[in-house]
Amino acid sequence: MKALNISRVSTEEQKEAGNSLPAQIERIKRYCDRKDFVVEERDIFSFDESAYKEKRDDFDGKVIARIDEIIKKEKLAVCFDKVDRLARNVFDKRVAYLYQLALEGKIELHFVSDNQIISDKLSATEKSGFSMSLVMASYYSNAISDNVKRAFEQKRRNGEWTGAVRLGYLNVQLDVEKRLRKDIILDPERGYLVQKMFELYATDQYSLETIRNKITELGLRTLKGNVLSKSGVENILKDSFYCGIAISKKYGSFAHKYPRLITKELFDKCHQVRTKRNVNPYKAISKDFIFKGLLKCQNCGCSMSAETKVKPSGLTFTYYSCTNAKGICKRVYVPEKDLLKPVYEVLERFESISEDTQNQLVDKLRETTEMEVVFHKAQINRIRTEYDKLKQAQNNLLNIFINPDNKSITKDTYDKKHQELQDKIQELEIEMSEHSKADYEYQNTVATVISVARRAKTIFDNSSDPARKRQFLNYILQNPTVNEKKLYFTIASPFNLVLELASTPNWLRRQDSNLRPSDYTYPKISLRGGLYHHPPLQGRMRGASHLS
Repeated sequence: MKALNISRVSTEEQKEAGNSLPAQIERIKRYCDRKDFVVEERDIFSFDESAYKEKRDDFDGKVIARIDEIIKKEKLAVCFDKVDRLARNVFDKRVAYLYQLALEGKIELHFVSDNQIISDKLSATEKSGFSMSLVMASYYSNAISDNVKRAFEQKRRNGEWTGAVRLGYLNVQLDVEKRLRKDIILDPERGYLVQKMFELYATDQYSLETIRNKITELGLRTLKGNVLSKSGVENILKDSFYCGIAISKKYGSFAHKYPRLITKELFDKCHQVRTKRNVNPYKAISKDFIFKGLLKCQNCGCSMSAETKVKPSGLTFTYYSCTNAKGICKRVYVPEKDLLKPVYEVLERFESISEDTQNQLVDKLRETTEMEVVFHKAQINRIRTEYDKLKQAQNNLLNIFINPDNKSITKDTYDKKHQELQDKIQELEIEMSEHSKADYEYQNTVATVISVARRAKTIFDNSSDPARKRQFLNYILQNPTVNEKKLYFTIASPFNLVLELASTPNWLRRQDSNLRPSDYTYPKISLRGGLYHHPPLQGRMRGASHLS
């Protein structure tokens, strides 16, 4: 009988524990020789992939394809070292497919080290044994996954960091011979230079580029010997790890146990400087323009600069043109009044929203989120109640332990019980953090957003200062570009939703209050002087109250 020799590993540990690909291939080869199976060179397959994943391109594209080819002509023996070399997921579609072929007598599944053969002559006991092998293989992977999660949670409780080491710190092996865990210490060569970056930035006298140049002159390099980029400097100045707070994208923030490179006060000062610069990103100059810093050339991606021209009549006009930093554009001047035309058409559309439509929009949007808000508040209240109870239990435990007349609790018992309570408190804090991310109370700002949208033209016209007009446009417009003297842009969220819903009266007449606005498709809108479309709603409706 013709046979396939199939081997697989998924980790370095398996390669080093007698389960390497050559070892598996050799065991299967000896087995096939004893069974007088014929194995061609092209029918020896080896993979370095996980059997727990749904997507296994190599296995599907090579093994399954080869099996389908052979069984059209003759019966086939498909040989693995163990059941877990086939799959670790009991729901794997490949297991079901090969098992069905075996029951139909088209193939035989041979598991060499497990001494199992799956064929059309399979007994009830053998079927149960095979199912148990699959369950145990799946259980092993699930147990490993659970253990890893628990280990990481314990590391966070202990203040240990498991990610990449920050510039200014070093990973060190505590005991190389005994292979003890690694620790993180301050880098004696780079640490003080990273600290210097924070100190310079906190003075509010240096730009990111200036700090980068200065720190490069002082000799700061990455661990690979590269010069820091401007974005690299910015990322360091935003990283709270240096003041003792580690942040995990998945699990949130926690206090780490390693030495602090800077104080929390210095980090907060740098944050204040950065926030101030974000609010006022441009230095005051003698002339200001409405679109200053907002426009990009659609052709080359360079910024559009503004300048004023005085006509012989004495009238002053503002023009915008591509800076042509890449040298691929022609110098085309676009009057500011032409760029403002499509903007005003949008503002007028907002202004045309009636008060009745506004009230219907508010009611509908609040209606769709009412149940989420109730659930969210209930969960927050539950967590807070449990948290308070656990804190009280800790206090009671401590009072019992320190009471000199009490002999019923030992130090070991106290430590064990205290740790159990602390673990539960930690779990509640993590759960609270997750619920905070899923904050559904944004409907409180819906009315404000719609109100601001309706008054957008009035707000814009009443702002005599170009900087204030520019700031308002920055809230309303998204990705404004210029091409062939035309302005292209999209409406920023959540104002895009207001315009879309107000332009779709059928939505207001729908009876099913459980439907979400994102369940509908909105038509693209074309305006004279500039084309724009509304992207789907993204993010939460926040930050609108200060616009009113």
